[in-house]
Amino acid sequence: MTSKKSDLFYNNEFVWEKVDKQEKEAIFSFNKDYMDFLDSAKTERESIKQIVKRAEKEGFVPFSEVKELKAGTKFYSVNKGKMAALVVMGNEPLENGLNIVGSHVDAPRIDIKQNPLYEDGGLALLKTHYYGGIRKYQWVTLPLALYGTVIKKNGEQIDISIGDKEDEPVFYISDLLPHLAKDQNKKTLGEGIEGENLNVIIGSLPFDDKDEDDKFKRNILEILNEKYGIEEEDFISAELEMVPAGKSRDVGLDRGLIAAHGHDDRVCAYASLDAIFETKNNAKTAVALFVDKEEIGSVGNTGMHSQFFNNLVAELIAIQNGQSSELILRRALANSNVLSADVAAALDPTYSSVSEKQNCAVLGKGVTLVKYTGSRGKGGSNDANAEFVGKVRKLFNDNGIHWQTSELGKVDQGGGGTIAYILANYNMNVIDMGVPVLSMHAPVEVVSKIDVYASYKAYLAFFDHFN
Repeated sequence: MTSKKSDLFYNNEFVWEKVDKQEKEAIFSFNKDYMDFLDSAKTERESIKQIVKRAEKEGFVPFSEVKELKAGTKFYSVNKGKMAALVVMGNEPLENGLNIVGSHVDAPRIDIKQNPLYEDGGLALLKTHYYGGIRKYQWVTLPLALYGTVIKKNGEQIDISIGDKEDEPVFYISDLLPHLAKDQNKKTLGEGIEGENLNVIIGSLPFDDKDEDDKFKRNILEILNEKYGIEEEDFISAELEMVPAGKSRDVGLDRGLIAAHGHDDRVCAYASLDAIFETKNNAKTAVALFVDKEEIGSVGNTGMHSQFFNNLVAELIAIQNGQSSELILRRALANSNVLSADVAAALDPTYSSVSEKQNCAVLGKGVTLVKYTGSRGKGGSNDANAEFVGKVRKLFNDNGIHWQTSELGKVDQGGGGTIAYILANYNMNVIDMGVPVLSMHAPVEVVSKIDVYASYKAYLAFFDHFN
């Protein structure tokens, strides 16, 4: 018998064509809350604060308050204010493995150096060091907001947020005017703006003392001291970041897209957060994992390479079994399944030559499965095995999840990676899966609302039904 073409061909369609009016309203409502989350989560620290705040409203309690583990127990654990795990206990013992959705909450940005403040040309400025894979020319001549944490010499912690409220000042990195940019124009795009020239303008008024040598620097220090009690030496024990000022915005007359800073990867963090809030009757223990430092290699004690998550699972095993066991911990990790929830590169029709259209993500076609990342010959890739990909594909098809597949551009064009390979080192089944993003790593990125919603539905199906 001859099969129908529709049965034989792989056909991923635009999801908007499949939703009715009621579902469209749900999608727009879901994304409005996502935009509210983004506007309150401009940094990794602010993201974790928002995650915990929302989790507590949903009945999650600190791990320190958990005395026994039974199906449905909900709790969270935070690591140094920049990494967190939300857990919903399942019916099965931990030794059978966990279902984990892991995202990262750091994003490319401009960090402030430890000894940053100086004055020159009638301005007070801050020296910076960019964080992650930015294109430096994109960060000049933008209104910027300052966020971060300062530990004062007396040990007091001060949290700073300046630039996102309408009555607050913003900050600025200047660039050459075209009339004087003859030499700059001869440089490559990557060389045109040098890292050491990403200096942030923080002030322009002199201190009212004619005998003061550093009048502009002094005036800024006086303002900081009056408002926060900060002295110049306190910059040394501070984590301060510059991010684009302003709220997330709808894009297009039809409002189907969102422009915002930090979609990579707070969009997947938000989707997995909402998914674990809705998780019920899960057989395996469900974990929404939110990590830091992914943009610089997942290093440090708040990155995926840290032992935070392994130690948490070991603690759970100790509570569940009455004692800790290295062997059971290893079995629990090896039997676990992971969606490495990170964004995918969306096809940009203006620059379509860098993508292979048959194997790239398209805005509006749903959540994206990325079997492998890496570069060129799959270097640095996890490359999920076919058996696991088949099970995930079946899960989505059985639960009406709109999905597509992609890779990161043409084979020899470039590449990148996620936390997937780190979790795979514990013998877990792992695949990358997330939201397609336009202008990834730019100060402001773009996503489709339908893809954000599809990712939430995919993570929820994974938590509730994958076994």
